Amino acid sequence: MRVTICAVGRLRAGPEHELISDYLQRFDRTGRALGLGPARVVEVEDKKNLGMAAEAELLARALPAGALIVALDERGRLQSSPEFAADLAGWRDKGRQDLAFVIGGADGIYPALRDRADASLSFGRMVWPHMLVRVMLAEQLYRAASILSGAPYHRA
Repeated sequence: MRVTICAVGRLRAGPEHELISDYLQRFDRTGRALGLGPARVVEVEDKKNLGMAAEAELLARALPAGALIVALDERGRLQSSPEFAADLAGWRDKGRQDLAFVIGGADGIYPALRDRADASLSFGRMVWPHMLVRVMLAEQLYRAASILSGAPYHRA
């Protein structure tokens, strides 16, 4: 199951970029034997500053055709890492070819796109910077693959 992270904004070189690259490489290595991956990040940018609706249109165009869509949203479902791993395995086992995570810009995800999502995930009730959410998601993807493979990375 291919994984695409569709996100608003361009991530410059720096610690966040390095962390995302590292965790997604780990996810690809660990997930390959599990039928998970590869993972990639697709960035979109509203250069004309037209707002959330324009961002949503760009995000929608970046989604792989037929992908299961998961919106990252503070109103989404709170879950543990093992629950997240179980969701990934379940989607894979149901034959999903593509999984797309959507991360909005500073104002979040436009309601029409958020409503179109098959699932909604929250990293807590606090609002996180959208660039940091990418790092957190990449790490949780790797953690999920580690959990599913029985590796000792997750020690809860």
